[in-house]
Amino acid sequence: MTDIRYRAIGVIHSPHKQIEGTPIQPSAAEGVPGRIELEPQYVDGLRDLAGFSHLILLYHLDRAREPRLLVTPFLDSQPRGVFATRAPSRPNPIGLSVVKLVGVEGNLLHVENVDILDGTPLLDIKPYAPPLDNVDDLRLGWLEEHVEHARQQHADDRFQ
Repeated sequence: MTDIRYRAIGVIHSPHKQIEGTPIQPSAAEGVPGRIELEPQYVDGLRDLAGFSHLILLYHLDRAREPRLLVTPFLDSQPRGVFATRAPSRPNPIGLSVVKLVGVEGNLLHVENVDILDGTPLLDIKPYAPPLDNVDDLRLGWLEEHVEHARQQHADDRFQ
């Protein structure tokens, strides 16, 4: 296999200091403020970003456990294949969150709906664009029966 390496382009700051109690998705973190501190050499890449209301953040889950192929996700009580979940204990611990962009100040991005641990290394930022990102023929697999509870979920000790 090819060895792939990435460098963090910044760090995500949030009020979430430990895994337990952290919202497990942005929908459970409505209004939770955060700040992205981008490395100064990437500031030119923020040009035109302020016109977008939401961002897709890709980040390194630096505090994830060893990878596991079967996990019991927060919304369920039975083991599932890791690729059918958003659990952090993955072969490549990459996280994805859609957050609300509140403002841009130099190398700082002020965001809301943050479900990310404080100090998490940021890998990339992309604008969220519903005409490009939404799909019409959606299926939710095992999540169908749990969707109504997703907004209320916070992390417990399963992935510490």
